[in-house]
Amino acid sequence: MAVQEAGHSVHGGGCTCGDCPHGAREGHRRAVAEFGARRDELASGRGLPAQIAYSEGASRQWISDELTASARAVAERSRAAGAAWLHRVWLRTLLAVWGCAGLSLTVLAVTAIGTGWGPTRTAALAAALSAAVLLTGAAWLHRAHGGLLAPVVGEDNRLSTSRVVAAAWVLFAASSVLFLAFRLAVAGVSPDAPGGGPGGGPGGGSGLARGAALLLVVAVVCLIAVVVRRVVTVRILTQRVQKVQADHPRTADLLCDDGGRGSFTDTQYVLVGAASLSYAAVVLVRDPGGLPRLPWSVTALALVSAFVYLAGKYAEGSRPVVLSVVRAREPGDLDGPIRTGDDIEIRGAGFVPPGAGAPDRLARMTVRIGPVHVHVPLVPVAGGFTNPTDAGIRVPVPVDVEPGRVDVQVVTAAGAESNRVSIDVTD
Repeated sequence: MAVQEAGHSVHGGGCTCGDCPHGAREGHRRAVAEFGARRDELASGRGLPAQIAYSEGASRQWISDELTASARAVAERSRAAGAAWLHRVWLRTLLAVWGCAGLSLTVLAVTAIGTGWGPTRTAALAAALSAAVLLTGAAWLHRAHGGLLAPVVGEDNRLSTSRVVAAAWVLFAASSVLFLAFRLAVAGVSPDAPGGGPGGGPGGGSGLARGAALLLVVAVVCLIAVVVRRVVTVRILTQRVQKVQADHPRTADLLCDDGGRGSFTDTQYVLVGAASLSYAAVVLVRDPGGLPRLPWSVTALALVSAFVYLAGKYAEGSRPVVLSVVRAREPGDLDGPIRTGDDIEIRGAGFVPPGAGAPDRLARMTVRIGPVHVHVPLVPVAGGFTNPTDAGIRVPVPVDVEPGRVDVQVVTAAGAESNRVSIDVTD
């Protein structure tokens, strides 16, 4: 009991162990629960200081500042939990690698019953173990960044669909070459030599004509991965795409966009890639005399899927756009021009980028009114916020804004700037 209590005190929300995931996860969970409770309390009008409760504007600003500070604490816990997740997931990648190696051994042993082991199965087992050893070394080198996940995680800390598909094809092609190399070493017969094929027939196993389709698919998917990275980088710099950092990679990133919604282009790329890769694996198992001879119909399907995915990346875009700015009117107020101290409502689209719905990112939004930068106040309701939203932002016009014609511009949490819309501010 004492040991258990000591473990709870060490691995609580305030745990500071360098490689301990327990404190980070528990601390993040508690911070999220505390933030939700505080947000709902303030949304119901409870917890306000008595000296500001009489002023709607002062109350709204105090609530926003209070929630912003709490949201930053949640974000810090989230980053710590994400770092702890990356530290421990590299061991899981090793378990997956060696689990696949063990499964290969089991399948080879079961299929050898009645037919004998043979040099082909020896080469297959040697290739599987060699690939597992190489992947283990790569995972250890990148253990601080998720092990084997490190090469397939994008700059936004999400799993990259293009990199995962390319990595799968490269791994399959490299394993096939390792298998042919070990088969040559064990059997002593080259796949290209006469009699090198299965059953002692004509070979031509690793010739260019046989492996041309596989090499074409590998080249295209690798090129797609490189081009997509360049396309996304350029579109971010030109503010045609908004990107925010994720806490840590998720499996759903392969099939969804940054906001967690299902993506057709990503999903079809993964499904077609998995189906084509499975076909290639079956061809290699049925005819282990050389590189798998992919039919050109399957190759064409994989290439069409890759180019559809690339076209989808070119078509993406979520730049913030301001359509109009109007004076916000409460029930019972008189209509009139915009004056300093009034609230204005900015209507448009793209104010909250995909994946930027967290409170700490909402609090980073800014509206530029003339020369003054106004931080967007968080207006809570039970379970969420009414301000800001993706299609509308409400902010007060500060007294520092000089009367006259001024420009209004929105700066999102991703740093993208919207177009400018002019309004008239009167005394």
